Amino acid sequence: MNKYVVTNPGTGISGALFPLATDDEVIDAIGAADRAHRQFSRDTSVAERAALMQRVADLHSEQREQLAELIVREMGKPIEQALAEVDFSADIYSYYAANGEAFLADEQIELLGGEGTAFMRSSSMGVLLGIMPWNFPYYQVARFAGPNLVLGNTILLKHASQCPESSAAIEQIFSDAGFPEGAYRNLYASNPQIADIIIPDPRVCGVSLTGSEGAGAAVAEVAGRNLKKVVLELGGSDPFILLSTDNLDEAVDAAIAGRLDNSGQSCNAAKRFIVIDGLYDDFLERFTAKMTGAVPADPMSPDAPLGPLSSLSAAENLEAQLQRAEDQGATVVVRGHRDGAFFSPSVLTGVAPDNEAYREEFFGPVATVYRVQNEADALQLANDIPFGLGSYLFTTDAAQALRVADLIEAGMVFVNGTGLDSPELPFGGVKRSGFGRELGRFGIAEFANRKLIRILK
Repeated sequence: MNKYVVTNPGTGISGALFPLATDDEVIDAIGAADRAHRQFSRDTSVAERAALMQRVADLHSEQREQLAELIVREMGKPIEQALAEVDFSADIYSYYAANGEAFLADEQIELLGGEGTAFMRSSSMGVLLGIMPWNFPYYQVARFAGPNLVLGNTILLKHASQCPESSAAIEQIFSDAGFPEGAYRNLYASNPQIADIIIPDPRVCGVSLTGSEGAGAAVAEVAGRNLKKVVLELGGSDPFILLSTDNLDEAVDAAIAGRLDNSGQSCNAAKRFIVIDGLYDDFLERFTAKMTGAVPADPMSPDAPLGPLSSLSAAENLEAQLQRAEDQGATVVVRGHRDGAFFSPSVLTGVAPDNEAYREEFFGPVATVYRVQNEADALQLANDIPFGLGSYLFTTDAAQALRVADLIEAGMVFVNGTGLDSPELPFGGVKRSGFGRELGRFGIAEFANRKLIRILK
């Protein structure tokens, strides 16, 4: 049973329970969203909806401190990173406000023969369900709700149960920005209500989920039975491939940033560090030193490199996973220490293919480092996992960069940098990391009715 409550992972103190929505309230929310789509969305232009979306962006910026403090309390994100997340979310809303009309403009088709004209017109589908995780409470919502509300779809949002305050704040922002009742509804819904009421309802046209493989499979199964479109962004164990560099210290800094952002709790974080033999020893020494130097601290401190993990159970699970990896033969170069939900960084080497950790995702500040002899070995290792979300490639050889990028089995490849995400860059993966794309021009097309209009005369 879902319990919507804030438990500060840094202190262990819990707030009041938020009441679950009743079945009648869920059904009423679906009805309100459907009415909003049939009335507001069909009676307004893209430009009018874009203007409201810009106001959503502005309200995020105006309330950035309050919004940031909410998620520090809910899931332990260091305050400077929390502020950055609010800012990035505002940028996403502004991006779709500025570009929505261009993305949704009619696309002319050059006819092969015959008279008349033909074009593609993008229009909304209807009510959409978003199921969002705790690790980026604002950003995950922005990349789903921003493009779809500009398109004209309406949103039912079921957020993570540990984020009831931030999810309510987001709903209030959409209301304050001028979106009508039903256009964006926050629901404290249970998993059975999602599976038995919301997804099967014929007024709900699609589902977007960011979360675990298990959650994605469960939602996709229900959606498939009901013939609903799904976008899934699931786990990742992204490779960081270092083949050559003119500045090893810069490469190490990028590796540290890629691994420790959000206290190591990012789906697209660099998690497996695959280093060419000639650089391996120096890289491991410098990387390990910097990992050791990143000490978890009070997440409200502006200098905190790491906060607590999202919950005590998350830290306990990571501790058990790390121990299991060692029991199965991994070498622990640096062992993280758990203090409540706080978890200091760990570095593993010698993780063999028969070790469960070889194909698992460590959702916390744990890095595995591998030595490879050549480019082919690096690619084989990078691709030898069930995930395919993002990847990072460092090389001084431009031809090699394109060659290797083409062969990495992932939805995203970032060359010679980490932390390069931006609203215009599509986000998504392949394999067991999910399917579909968010952000960029592709993000606004996932739940669009791409309608052909052919006119003879």
